[in-house]
Amino acid sequence: MVIRTKKIQIVMKKFLNYAMYASLLMLALSFTSCQSEFEELPGENEQESILASSSTAKLIENTSSNDGSHDNIVDGSSCFDIRFPYTVEVNGLEITIDSIEDLKLIEEIFDAVDTDEDFLEILFPITITLADYSEITINGKEDLRQLAEQCVEGGDDDDIECIDFAYPITLFTFDANATQTGRVVVESDKQLRRYFAGLDDNDLISIDFPVVMNLYDGTSIRVNSNAELAAAIESAKEACDEDDDNDYNDDDFTQERLENLLTECPWLIHEVKRDGVNQTDQYFEYIMAFTEDGAVLVKDRMGNVINGTWSTRISDHGVYLKMAFDVLVDFNLDWVVYELEKGKIKLYESDGDKIIMKSACDVFNDDPTTLRETLKECSWIIKKVKVDGGEVRRLLGYEFKFMAEGVVTLSNGDVISEGSWEIMVNNQGRLVMAITMGQEPGVSFEWPLTDLRNDRLKFEIPGTSYELILQRVCDDNANDGDVAEIRNILMDGSWAIAKYTDFGEDKTTDFDGYDFSFFAEHKVTVSQNQDPLLDGLWRIIRNTDNKLKVYLNLGEETPFDYLTEDWNVVSITNDRIELSDIRGDDALVVDVLVFERQ
Repeated sequence: MVIRTKKIQIVMKKFLNYAMYASLLMLALSFTSCQSEFEELPGENEQESILASSSTAKLIENTSSNDGSHDNIVDGSSCFDIRFPYTVEVNGLEITIDSIEDLKLIEEIFDAVDTDEDFLEILFPITITLADYSEITINGKEDLRQLAEQCVEGGDDDDIECIDFAYPITLFTFDANATQTGRVVVESDKQLRRYFAGLDDNDLISIDFPVVMNLYDGTSIRVNSNAELAAAIESAKEACDEDDDNDYNDDDFTQERLENLLTECPWLIHEVKRDGVNQTDQYFEYIMAFTEDGAVLVKDRMGNVINGTWSTRISDHGVYLKMAFDVLVDFNLDWVVYELEKGKIKLYESDGDKIIMKSACDVFNDDPTTLRETLKECSWIIKKVKVDGGEVRRLLGYEFKFMAEGVVTLSNGDVISEGSWEIMVNNQGRLVMAITMGQEPGVSFEWPLTDLRNDRLKFEIPGTSYELILQRVCDDNANDGDVAEIRNILMDGSWAIAKYTDFGEDKTTDFDGYDFSFFAEHKVTVSQNQDPLLDGLWRIIRNTDNKLKVYLNLGEETPFDYLTEDWNVVSITNDRIELSDIRGDDALVVDVLVFERQ
């Protein structure tokens, strides 16, 4: 099933015949037939019964219904969700979705290129979970579309998400003579919703009050009667944004949250487009600092200061940010705040006008001590080096060690180069790592810090195509059992390439007859007929995203240079290891590399 996620046009119908589940539920809930069999009856107020078809009962059903909006990026419908695990193809990339967290990966792929057109295809069959937690197997896109025909336009559903029941809750049933006929304790939304699905319209139900209700803002209230329960749900059901629409990019935020984010840290200009013309090179990594009094201060790459003003407002279309400068006229618009991500704000005015800003909390600092000490704590592995727009692949996997008194070494496990390093603050107030290494000019620059995480550092020289990304590795990942296991497997014997695809093209035969042997000290040797041909570098590490990676650096000789990459570990056994690499410039393509034991 192909879905255009920018404007997902899937709609759905409510189709469930709740009566079909009544017999199963009645058997499961262990009802008794006589009032005298119960140890105690609810009090006078608690015995106020409601019809299973009443408006109050409907509110209870809607509050306990399954919320299907979390996976709207996949199915475009808030009326159901897809049961994990399942597989989708996103812009040609096959992904297995095992949890809600995996859905974020889909959005990251869509956002990798802001101007592309995104496609998502569901691999059938799938199992969907309905509002009452019943499940149906869907075998194809036509079946899914038939179920989607009558869902409320825009993705809205009946479930109420701004208020929740606190469990357990005790329920009683009565006959027409007000004689109690059953008692059940429910422990979850699913149990409560399925319980109501098994009732007939004329069944009478009573709740053992008091009942605690949890609100969307973290507070709780206690209700003591049917009337108080109905009033609480009615009052809360429109109190928050349930995010039932199909625009995955409309990350919910308030005007107050935006203002707090803007003033919390300086911001780096990452992309600028005006009147359809890309102006990024002109403004790249200008620093913008927003103050609470409505002033905005901009520093260009030379440290020159430009002053302006800012304000925010709310409309039916969202939150707007207005900036006004005498000089920076390209920023003088009433911008729609289209998206807030972690450390990123996207502004749009139209298809031809866009600004993307990245948080500079950790890179704008008058005290370089933190970065200096962070670099000295562990080793740092080169993930990427770009010089004048070209990637220096021969340095992939090399190890920096930043030592006291300004000494730095760079090693591939065999050859070690030595140089000097210093952390300083430039005219913009940004942290800069200056490296001088005569034997390796590819890293000898003053690198302004762009992104700082616990285990990853990114440096970029503004206005150029120079980039350096480092991955922290402490004690060679000696305490990571998975890393040790993969190392031991690879170092046990020789290996051959069973499969290699490059941008979708099968090039396995290019490596016929070659053996690969992995040794200690990060050395890998390629042989043919037991004669060594070349030596390279290999590493197993766990990166900052908690993913296992295999770094291969086999030099610049064809065809082995194609294998130089930081590969993702897909699967591994004692006799086989499958690796993949996601390439994403104008398109996303997965390269595959499979080693099998000789």
